[in-house]
Amino acid sequence: MPWQHIRIARFGGPEVLQLTSESVIPEPSPGEVRIKVLAAGTGFTDTMIRRGRYPDFKAPRPFTPGYEIVGVVEKVGSGVTAPLEGQMVADLCVVGGYAQYAIRPARFLVPVPDGIDPAEAVCIPLAYLTAYQMLTRYRNLPRDALVLVIGGSGTVGTALLDLACQLGLKAIGTCSAANQPVVERFGAAPIDYRVGDFVASVHRLTAHRLGGPGVDIAFDAIGGAHFGRTFACLAPGGLLVAYGSQTMASGRETLAAAGLGLVRLKLWSAFSFLFGGRRAIFYSITARRSTHAEEFKADMTTLFQLLRAGVLHPVVIERLPLAAASEVHARIDRGGLGGKIVLLPWS
Repeated sequence: MPWQHIRIARFGGPEVLQLTSESVIPEPSPGEVRIKVLAAGTGFTDTMIRRGRYPDFKAPRPFTPGYEIVGVVEKVGSGVTAPLEGQMVADLCVVGGYAQYAIRPARFLVPVPDGIDPAEAVCIPLAYLTAYQMLTRYRNLPRDALVLVIGGSGTVGTALLDLACQLGLKAIGTCSAANQPVVERFGAAPIDYRVGDFVASVHRLTAHRLGGPGVDIAFDAIGGAHFGRTFACLAPGGLLVAYGSQTMASGRETLAAAGLGLVRLKLWSAFSFLFGGRRAIFYSITARRSTHAEEFKADMTTLFQLLRAGVLHPVVIERLPLAAASEVHARIDRGGLGGKIVLLPWS
């Protein structure tokens, strides 16, 4: 029976995403399962991989992109006791998601409760899990703590604002003027990063705070020199959580500049006594999963329970077929989406 997936034979622009048909359905090996993919998430990380600029993936070409999937286990390989055939699961696969079928190791799969929309569920493995772990695993934030989200209308940005709201935190989110309603829907204060200096805007918004102006924790995936501007938004004792390097990935900054940004993070933490107790760390979801596998599963399970209860509100702006993958990447490259586009391989 023929089936389809997206294939990348060379790194480059959106045009390298090619819809391909296969005649033979793949079979799982021992320890693996075959998943009928119901929803594949798209995002900036996928475009980094497409360009060949993602540090956690340098595998040979051709390959199928797609960082996160939700689907139904159709067949299990030998030695697999869970999940069971017919069970809906989620996976952070890094590549392989833009497909009607995916072969995945069983050990990292997380069950998805019944009654959840697959397009909303696929927002959990990367965006919401990243946001949840950055908010809860590095600092015990009291209610009413102030959060700064750089790129507040992006997929991780909206997840951070959504979770911050549920945790009783106050938030500020940078965004374009067009996406201010996206930030405001989560009760956060928007800052148009294209007008003036967002650092000055943060200091102005927080001038009344006891202990000095600034935020308690800030999240930045821009990278390079931008980390320094976000670090300047911290109140004394504040924490910067960096989780990407978009300027390097898009070619707006060199690899050396991106590396210097990471060095600054380490120096700020090592010499935090010189910066009023302000610190910085770098978060990598793939690195943390490899060292905290059970924590990874527990956190994702918690998030699915919150999603099923209607507590979380993923921003899915469109659902499109696999054939639209190239168009979706072009839109991600242009920026300003204000949410997540989900591919539905069987639509």
